[in-house]
Amino acid sequence: MSVITLMAAAAFGLESVVARELAALGYEDQETEDGRVLFRADEAGIARANLWLRSADRVGVLLGEFEAHTFDELFEGTKKLPWEEWLSKDNCFPVSGNSVKSTLHSVPACQSIVKKAIVERLRGAYGLNQLPETGAICPVRIVLRKNRATLSLDTTGPSLHKRGYRALAGEAPLKETLAAAMLYLSYWKKDRALLDPFCGAGTIPIEAAWMAQNRAPGLERRFGAERWFRPGPAVWRRARQEAQDLWEREAPLRVYGSDIDARALSLAEAHAEAAGVKGKLFFQRLPAREAGSRFDYGYIVTNPPYGRRLAREESEISQCYKDLGELHKRLDTWSLNLLTGVPEPERYIGRRWDRSRKLYNGRIECHYYQFFGPKPTDGRRLPADRTQT
Repeated sequence: MSVITLMAAAAFGLESVVARELAALGYEDQETEDGRVLFRADEAGIARANLWLRSADRVGVLLGEFEAHTFDELFEGTKKLPWEEWLSKDNCFPVSGNSVKSTLHSVPACQSIVKKAIVERLRGAYGLNQLPETGAICPVRIVLRKNRATLSLDTTGPSLHKRGYRALAGEAPLKETLAAAMLYLSYWKKDRALLDPFCGAGTIPIEAAWMAQNRAPGLERRFGAERWFRPGPAVWRRARQEAQDLWEREAPLRVYGSDIDARALSLAEAHAEAAGVKGKLFFQRLPAREAGSRFDYGYIVTNPPYGRRLAREESEISQCYKDLGELHKRLDTWSLNLLTGVPEPERYIGRRWDRSRKLYNGRIECHYYQFFGPKPTDGRRLPADRTQT
């Protein structure tokens, strides 16, 4: 198969996480930019990236990039690209896009120009006067940044955060892709215990379970490019079989979640069942201050409530963080990793954070604060009151 350039879209701050995931899949020829990671792969990379990427939003085929200061330049640049290599004579190809700091600031006009250019190219390539557009949908994306046009085909369809297990919505849900990124950034490993004391509907524990089992997050869903003539059904079958073969279904899990909200925990149990990990995760109804663990070392990875995300009183929010601080004092050999919009959480935790990274939970600016625990030491035993998980 020939080498092509693919594009993994990433939320702000997660580009390096997606790059690390791609390298783990064997795609090391890559370039990291704001909001995306470009990587070189064969056609199988389309299927494998969609099936395996946990932190990316979607995967696109990069058709080309060029300078476009005028509509004529946009039309001619688009027409020169090899659309017939990816679009059949009957594909439906809606065009969407955006424009930032470009002279071509009218997005509808740019979409119309791109559409006309692709139609003209395909009519010539297939010898047709009219394109029926009755076949599979191949979405075209036009992005203009400072007068540079980027044209791509979206291979994913619905965003990669839609794993399929979370049909029920909890209060202020955390996207699966962001939950997975939090786990990657924590450097948690499956042989260590993991606790989310504000687990809500269970997204972080479920994502951790799938990571521990090496389960491809896209295994149970379908993708837009599966109906395209390229890369073709055989490629998708092989990629899915690879994912099935690598799935460690019986891997032991040390993953726990707790929350004070009974309704949220019922959702967590339902989501765990839909994700195929019911009975392998452990959920408890507890306030964070009462959570604990029998394990000497582990990781707390959590997304506590905060005022801009949930309509709660400031005193209630403060108490959540005080409880988290008390928990961390008891689990003082554990690493604490929390995503929050609350400023200066260290005043509740009782120590300065070791690392902070700006991330976005939806459109809310947050920080991912990490308080590192000590490295494991052989022979150390902890107090007997750590017996709950």
